[in-house]
Amino acid sequence: MFSESSLLPIIAILPFLGALVPGVMIRAGRTACASFAAVPTILALVLLGSLAPGVMDGTVYTAELTWMPQLGLEAAFFLDGLGLLFAGMILGVGLLITLYARFYLSGDDPMGQFYTYLLLFQGAMLGIVLSDNILLLLVFWELTSLSSFLLIGYWKHLPEGRQGARMALTVTGAGGLAMIGGMLILGNIVGSYNLTDILAAGEQIKASDWYTPAVLLILLGAFTKSAQFPFHFWLPHAMAAPTPVSAYLHSATMVKAGVFLMARMWPALAGTDLWFYTVATVGLITMVLGAVIALFKDDLKALLAFSTVSHLGLLTMLLGFGTAEAAIAAVFHIINHLTFKAALFMTAGIIDHETHTRDIKRLGGLAKLMPITATIGTIAALSMAGIPLFNGFLSKEAMLYEAAHTTWYENPWIVGALSTLGALFSVAYSLRFIFHTFGGKVRNDYPSHPHDPPLGLWASPAILCVLVIAIGVAPFLADDVVRMAAQAVTGEDLEVHFAIWHGVNTALLMSIAAIVGGAILLALHRPLDRAWLATPRPEAKVIFDSVLGGIVSVMRSLTTGLHNGAITRYLAVFVAVTTAVGVSAYFSGDAGPQTRELLPVPPVVFIGWVLLMAAVVMVVMFHRTRFRALVVIGIIGLMISGGFIYLSAPDLALTQISVETVTILLLLLALHFLPKETHAESSPLRRGSDATIAIVAGLAVAGLAFAFMTRDFSTISDFHLANAKSGGGGTNVVNVILVDFRGYDTYGEIIVLGIAGLAIFALMETLLNGPAGRRLRNADLSADRSMDRHPLMMVVATRLMLPIAMMVGIYIFLRGHNEPGGGFVAGLVFSIALLMQYMASGFAWTTRRQKIEYHGMIGAGVLIAGLTGIGSWMASRPFMTTSYGYFHFPPIEEFELATAMLFDLGVFLCVLGSVMLMLYGLSRLARHAGETVNEEPMEYDPSRSPDAAVVTEEVR
Repeated sequence: MFSESSLLPIIAILPFLGALVPGVMIRAGRTACASFAAVPTILALVLLGSLAPGVMDGTVYTAELTWMPQLGLEAAFFLDGLGLLFAGMILGVGLLITLYARFYLSGDDPMGQFYTYLLLFQGAMLGIVLSDNILLLLVFWELTSLSSFLLIGYWKHLPEGRQGARMALTVTGAGGLAMIGGMLILGNIVGSYNLTDILAAGEQIKASDWYTPAVLLILLGAFTKSAQFPFHFWLPHAMAAPTPVSAYLHSATMVKAGVFLMARMWPALAGTDLWFYTVATVGLITMVLGAVIALFKDDLKALLAFSTVSHLGLLTMLLGFGTAEAAIAAVFHIINHLTFKAALFMTAGIIDHETHTRDIKRLGGLAKLMPITATIGTIAALSMAGIPLFNGFLSKEAMLYEAAHTTWYENPWIVGALSTLGALFSVAYSLRFIFHTFGGKVRNDYPSHPHDPPLGLWASPAILCVLVIAIGVAPFLADDVVRMAAQAVTGEDLEVHFAIWHGVNTALLMSIAAIVGGAILLALHRPLDRAWLATPRPEAKVIFDSVLGGIVSVMRSLTTGLHNGAITRYLAVFVAVTTAVGVSAYFSGDAGPQTRELLPVPPVVFIGWVLLMAAVVMVVMFHRTRFRALVVIGIIGLMISGGFIYLSAPDLALTQISVETVTILLLLLALHFLPKETHAESSPLRRGSDATIAIVAGLAVAGLAFAFMTRDFSTISDFHLANAKSGGGGTNVVNVILVDFRGYDTYGEIIVLGIAGLAIFALMETLLNGPAGRRLRNADLSADRSMDRHPLMMVVATRLMLPIAMMVGIYIFLRGHNEPGGGFVAGLVFSIALLMQYMASGFAWTTRRQKIEYHGMIGAGVLIAGLTGIGSWMASRPFMTTSYGYFHFPPIEEFELATAMLFDLGVFLCVLGSVMLMLYGLSRLARHAGETVNEEPMEYDPSRSPDAAVVTEEVR
């Protein structure tokens, strides 16, 4: 039955589904593209709104899609007060940004691409705030880094855009890797990966010896994402992104993700000295440092970027205090910062859009030329400064109150003093934004004559300014929302009541000092600016580039030393190390006494083993003669197949024979383009060391196999034998394992096989278009061609064999669930039949009659197999679970139908497509080498020359 909780996965997935639309709708026009991009955001916002009343009343909605419960892998979502607040911010501001971007982006900007990236990022952020499983949260966390990389680097033609995107991805990606470790530690401590379980186990976590590394690793992820000191430097360089991106990332999303994580993990991690001194100290330093730097930035967006760094530090500091009152202040400021900061960034974008500059020193006097923009910017900036009757004043005063009552290392005034200093600089840069941009006289040297933009560009920041004023003059409007989110942070029942006037107290005096001091700093800005520019100071970007360059240089030297391009060297090192580790483990462990007697070896088996060893030696001896080595390798494969038959493994034997045949045929065709012999490339000493490693590794593997076969050990074979029929509906245990018990493994393997086929095709494409292709076209291969290249007997035999082989393939496919066979072997049988056509009649002749697109065949196979697995969900069963039933349609006897047949069909198509795509690549090489096409029936006429029966045509 449909429930409200089931809306959560829909809300999370809507932006991802919506991301498919803008790229198509851009053909209908920019307005249509923006409108359809807004639809998934609106739908998600409506669905979220339908859950809001329940959350406000204290209900926590949960939804869960089981994936692999044994491993704790599940798509679990939950919505509480904190999640509702952030999800509403993400969707609400996202809708305003969608409107703003429609009018901000120029006609040359690919708008469909922009909205695709925006919706992907929006979906990733929603996933973070709605996830109940920390592993799922980590997936969405990394998706925010990737999608923000695309957004920040949206203007690819700008070097600073590309560099800013790389810097953001490097810093936040590295922090994300650290956070993964911390989250896994938490899951291990609690014994669950569900956030709800982890948040309820705060005391257990804090008592664990692993608490410290878990906290530090998680905070690394949060600090890098929220640009906390010393990772603050990446955020200003992200300003190279279009202003809609900056407004979205800096107000409601990206950088707030770290703040959200600290708030979300507050019940489990906060309340200790480690948390207080780490989080509060880092936040305090970031707040002051960001505010000081912001005052001396001339670029409007750079000023706002460092102000964002400062306010993020403020939020981090409050969450670090670890008190319920500080958590209330933090939640309140999250809301207020959203409203004024998004409005300010959009205002900066409007100024840049109209004047073609963001340099404050080239602006001024815009209040007369752009009165609407000036009004919006002034309101938002006054709120950022913390001026009374604007919402920023209320949360700033709450912050100052908490700072004044916080003791740091037994010092009762240092936190309050530094917080006041940060607020003072905040007032100064906010007033500078107002007076240096909108105040003063009108200039006559603007890069472009400024004027207010159309409604579409200023409507979004104007809506936010209405909220700034409404909350500022009627703060009770925010009481319920803040209480709802703060209770979710602290896990406690809280009373929240905001008011404009709290009487004359310490916080008010600190606020007055900040306002007065900020005004004084603004008046002294010119001489202070000169002193700032003259003062030597470290540049974070230079340090970052130097450190990154050093790491790259060291890693390049290390990589060059270890990876010199010699595959033999790689294999030698890998095999030697693996063997050494295995031998060490064997002799340091206890294998136990031998419990099984050796079986007698029949003479035929012994002779076969001797011949097999002789064939192995022959491969080593003849490996430089390609054709001989290939023949001997084929013999070895067939002898191994005989061993499988002797050991009662018909499925393995059938698969081995099919794989061996296909491989040998493909290699025989490939030999057409290779020299007959290879040159000796290794010195005698190197060959001796390689032989030693190979012999030792072989003896070690043989010893390991002998140890296993002569001792009793338990396996899961009994489980498979007992459940193959009842669980998978088949008596062929091997096939049931492949399509049911371990169907997910098989699915991954056919994807890898398909990728291999595509990679080989792409490699052939590169060869044809490069120097190798030119050499191939110019080569004279006529001397190497047989006078009877397409023997009549072979042609006739392969024509007759084709339908017979296909019938055999269909039979093997249909019987696979209960007898030896299946989709994999059937695909190989079909491949053999088609390969023989190529060998008998030539590449060109066969390719001309090939009507199937092998790329599509691979895709269809993967898609059919995947949809079959997903279909299990419809029956509330795990992914890839087989369903089957028995049917009787007179006059046919009762028969079984299983979904495994559909999965096997996907395997069949993927195998056949991959093999034939590899063959198709070889055929293209053949045509470039001058392969001819047979045009007439190949009948022997003694009165004609050996080649007369064939009319040739160069196929280029």
